[in-house]
Formats: sequence, structure tokens, C-alpha cells
Amino acid sequence: MAGTVEQKLAAQGITLPEPRAAMANYVGFVRTGNLLFVSGQVCADTEGKLIAKGKLGAGVTTEQGYAAAQGCAVNLLAQIKAALGDLDKVVRVVRLGGFVNSAPDYFDGPKVLNGASDLMVTAFGDKGRHARTTVGVSSLPSDAAVEVDGVFEVS
Repeated sequence: MAGTVEQKLAAQGITLPEPRAAMANYVGFVRTGNLLFVSGQVCADTEGKLIAKGKLGAGVTTEQGYAAAQGCAVNLLAQIKAALGDLDKVVRVVRLGGFVNSAPDYFDGPKVLNGASDLMVTAFGDKGRHARTTVGVSSLPSDAAVEVDGVFEVS
């Protein structure tokens, strides 16, 4: 039976995919004490297809980037569920780190990353409010538009 957080997500039409396997020599998550570090998740949908591919400000719109960041957040949640078995064990979203595949003159990365941040608040309420960094980068794996990693306090 799905926990409270998964029920909230389901009410929004969001189901968690199977977590994606690591693309190189790393693991999807590491738990140390009461902290769970989740590796960067690209903006792939449930079939593994990129939600947005290419550069923000050069073919990818801010709205498409927002949706891509939301997809990254869904993939973060899938990794958390794999690690803990239940999203209700998240005590707090501590930090998200966002990487936006950007044209040199694109400055709206924070608006893009709101897609991930807004989903965390939808899922966890005030426990979903977090510190965040948004960085514009020249490329991401598979030409993904967005990648997001996170740190979570867990029980």
C-alpha cells in the first residue's frame, strides 16, 4: 500500500518509475546516518526518453525546462523509494542541486529548477522546502536539458 506522500503524488497524476541504473561507475544513492545522498537524475520519463533534450535558451524553452526539472524530481523520488521503501521516511528535503544545459546567454536557470523544487513542496509540504543551487552548464549526459541531485534527511 502506498504511503501518504505517494498518495499525494498519485492525486497529481504522478507515479514513480523504476529507478534508473547508474550510467557509469557510481551508485544511485548513498545513506550515511540519517542523510540520504541521491546521485544526479536526468530528465528521463518512465520509458527512459528525455523529457527535454538540448540547451535552454537555444531550442528548449523555460517551460520545457521546468517540466524536465519536475521529471528529474520524480526520478529522485524513485531513488529515495528504492533506498527506503517508503517516501514517508523522508524527514526533510535538505538540498537540491540543479544543472541546466544552457546557452551562454540563458539566465533563467532558477525558474527551470522551480520544477523540481515545486514538486518537493507538493510531495512533502513544508518538509519539502530546501536549500538549492542552480548552475548553468555547457552539456549534460545524453544532451539532457536538466539534471538534479539531492540530499534528504531520513528516518
